[in-house]
Amino acid sequence: MEDVNYIRHLNKVFIQFSRDSRLNPTHISLYVALFQLWNNNYFKEEFYINREEVMSFAKIGSKSTYHRCIKELSHWHYILYSPSHNPFKGSRIKMFDFGTSSGQAVYPSRTNIGTSSGQALVPIVKHIQTRENNKNNIKPQNFENLDLNVLETEDKQMAAVPFEDNLKTSSDKNYSEPL
Repeated sequence: MEDVNYIRHLNKVFIQFSRDSRLNPTHISLYVALFQLWNNNYFKEEFYINREEVMSFAKIGSKSTYHRCIKELSHWHYILYSPSHNPFKGSRIKMFDFGTSSGQAVYPSRTNIGTSSGQALVPIVKHIQTRENNKNNIKPQNFENLDLNVLETEDKQMAAVPFEDNLKTSSDKNYSEPL
């Protein structure tokens, strides 16, 4: 699946998720885990899953929660889930193609082997610019010349005994004395 179609599919699914009040974060996490496995299987029409692997991807710790959510996703037509009931054979999953709003196929340039003839698109990552935090600018920059009287006048809360040298870490320490 091309990157654009991958993004379109996820956008369609997430729009549908936002409108569906039945879903909770576990359903969404499970769907995203299944989508990742679908991607790992080159977007085949059907693929097989391992419950432990899916639970790990989805960060689901309970087997009963996993089974409840995967059955509900299947019942609500987000996926087609066919349990195998065989511990040596994975359950079968079919991911539904939600399509695009224009009615075009989601995979217009996909070949039979699951590759694309088009150029892969690289997402643009914009860094978030933050404003400077003025709260940290009040801290004294030069601790050697720190005037305690100035800090007291700025209503700073002082310790009961400011800068008491309990461990005798001052520069005039006698190293022959114990701590």
